[in-house]
Amino acid sequence: MVSKTAGYILEMNGIDKSFPGVKALDQASLRLKAGTVHALMGENGAGKSTLMKCLFGIYRADGGEISVMGKPARFGGPREAMEGGVSMVHQELNQVLKRSVMENIWLGRFPKRFGFVSHKIMYERTASIFADLGINVNPRMIIGRLSVSQRQMVEIAKAVSYNAKILVLDEPTSSLTNDEVEHLFTIINKLRSNGVGIIYISHRMEEILKISDEVTIMRDGRWIGTEAASDLTVDKIIKMMVGRDLTQRFPPKTNKPGAELLEVESLTGLYMPTCRDVTFTLRRGEILGVAGLVGSRRTELLETIFGIAHRSGGVIRKEGRHIVNKNSADAIKNGFAMLTEERRATGIFSMLDITFNSVIANIKNYAAHGLLAGGRMYTDTKWVIDSMKVKTPSQKTHIRDLSGGNQQKVVIGRWLLTNPDVLLLDEPTRGIDVGAKAEIYQLIINLAAEGKGIIMVSSEMPELIGISDRIAVMSGGRFAGILDASDATQEEIMRLAALYV
Repeated sequence: MVSKTAGYILEMNGIDKSFPGVKALDQASLRLKAGTVHALMGENGAGKSTLMKCLFGIYRADGGEISVMGKPARFGGPREAMEGGVSMVHQELNQVLKRSVMENIWLGRFPKRFGFVSHKIMYERTASIFADLGINVNPRMIIGRLSVSQRQMVEIAKAVSYNAKILVLDEPTSSLTNDEVEHLFTIINKLRSNGVGIIYISHRMEEILKISDEVTIMRDGRWIGTEAASDLTVDKIIKMMVGRDLTQRFPPKTNKPGAELLEVESLTGLYMPTCRDVTFTLRRGEILGVAGLVGSRRTELLETIFGIAHRSGGVIRKEGRHIVNKNSADAIKNGFAMLTEERRATGIFSMLDITFNSVIANIKNYAAHGLLAGGRMYTDTKWVIDSMKVKTPSQKTHIRDLSGGNQQKVVIGRWLLTNPDVLLLDEPTRGIDVGAKAEIYQLIINLAAEGKGIIMVSSEMPELIGISDRIAVMSGGRFAGILDASDATQEEIMRLAALYV
């Protein structure tokens, strides 16, 4: 447990929090200095987000002490926390998408003049904050029209508008390009120089070592250690996070590509921008990685194959048979499965339990005489939990209460219940910690070893090189080349990715 020391703007000591069947926090602790970036790291399920929600007033801690600016603090909710100088930018942005940028920033506290809301004052205050932070966004723009990175910058500006002394950033770079990450770091450095203390949650270790002053590691809801970022290496962080050495980041490839399974010829999407004139083959037991820069239309390629995006031309053959996937139902019948990129938005039913999330893609197989066969659903959900090694108290646990890695395992298990031949995986390890990533990698390799054909989109080049057999590089909606993963380099992938930009 961290001992109390003067000079910290935030101290959380001995924090406990339990949910039914799960002890999420066990004497967890964190201390933050003014004008520093303090990284908070740990596997999914380590308790990072729970600890921050206890700080922010979303959860009420069962025990422990919290002090902000040297005074005891127990916020009753986010509004109270923000008024107390603590702001949090969540990984899943919660904004009123049909209202303007400035209205989102000042929501619930609109500036008034003569008793009426003053849009002029609101605009001027917003523009002033944006100018100070170097944010190039029109305050009157409808926020739903902005990119994810711009919306994230708006949330940081909102925190500044509350004169926040403590800012929590939860996975702030998970959907950003390299240039957008650099812009975010510029803003973070500006806030740091203004004396703001920043808690930075991320799984990207290179980023952590670049931007942070101190790093706190959590494991199983407990504080493991706090060290200066300059004293840490990626290997040391991994060992502290998982409690063991991960000497081999990627499992050995036990799959052996066999006979041709899928042939895609001149595939082109209907609505631009999309994939154009894409041709390739996929063999049974093969992992075909798909690389490319943001905007290269990798997701659109998978969606067009799966039938949730219409195509204007091209042919798909599976084991020589012409396939027409007009929609996802057709795709499932034809032996396809697709893991979407945005797990929380399009992959899970967050308000429902693990059973529902496990069986929904196969629901017709449980129907008999107008009723659902509960026994079979229970058996199949148990298979998903056991075979995917899902950590959960029960089948009735809401999937939103699982860590990101365990949510992803449930979704993969859901698709395996449909017995697919071809799995389309879009960023399968995004937002997942290093330990869970290793489990997902092994799962993908095992599925390929069973004869499944796998097409995997990833923005992480080491990941593509580490587990793929071949790597197709997309640029401007087209295939710029297909490389053998065994001798591919990141430099060669980047050269092809920029070919048609």
